[in-house]
Amino acid sequence: MTLTTRCPSCGTAFRVQPAQLSARGGKVRCGKCSSVFDGVRALLADGAAQAASAAAPDSEPSPQLGLFEAPKRLPGAGDAANEDAPVPAFLDDAPPPRRRIGWTLAALIPLAALLAQGAYQFRTELAVLLPDLRPQLEAACKALKCELRLPRRAKLMAIESSDLQADGRRENLIVLNAVLRNQAMFAQEYPSLELTLTDERDEAVARRVLAPADYLGGVGPDFIARGVAPGGDTVLRVYIDTSGLRPVGYRLYLFFP
Repeated sequence: MTLTTRCPSCGTAFRVQPAQLSARGGKVRCGKCSSVFDGVRALLADGAAQAASAAAPDSEPSPQLGLFEAPKRLPGAGDAANEDAPVPAFLDDAPPPRRRIGWTLAALIPLAALLAQGAYQFRTELAVLLPDLRPQLEAACKALKCELRLPRRAKLMAIESSDLQADGRRENLIVLNAVLRNQAMFAQEYPSLELTLTDERDEAVARRVLAPADYLGGVGPDFIARGVAPGGDTVLRVYIDTSGLRPVGYRLYLFFP
């Protein structure tokens, strides 16, 4: 006996045998739109089935043409009817997209590596933008034997004022006074300073680079590691021996080595 069932999604009608419907407990997959539906519940009455068959033009093939494959032996089937019944393609479950999953995993691995590399490269910026991540970044740096330093934005660090004066108490000794200001909204490392002494023609007669430990004078490494606070000022006073030199001017600029 041939029955007719209709896909509720696209309205395509299919002719099936009772044994074919019982192969998956009545569940079928439409060969046209791939929707899964209850083939038993969607069975058409005799009159409706004939009308569905008559509705298709003679020039077009019947919907089930090409839907039925070579007979398959149904797993676990115990009766002869089910063993020999051909299983239409719309009764078969779609194979799992293993290849697509494999490609997805293959794409995620380099993406994760790229993100890890970016986090390593911009760890300082991440610590500034996301302060809550700083403990995790410090732990990661400790494991990787790297440093999580404060930002070093020279454009956001300025020399607010400076002057060079002779020390009246000691000959050949000059005093550099300066004020550094962190213009950033976050803490920054102390910069290095380059002091150039010049003669009457503004030519360099001596040059010296001052590290933070040189111009902060007497502070410990923990103090230097905390950097300059956001919007904070640092007042410095440095004594320089000019024996054998006759400087009349100077140039001073900051930089991060």
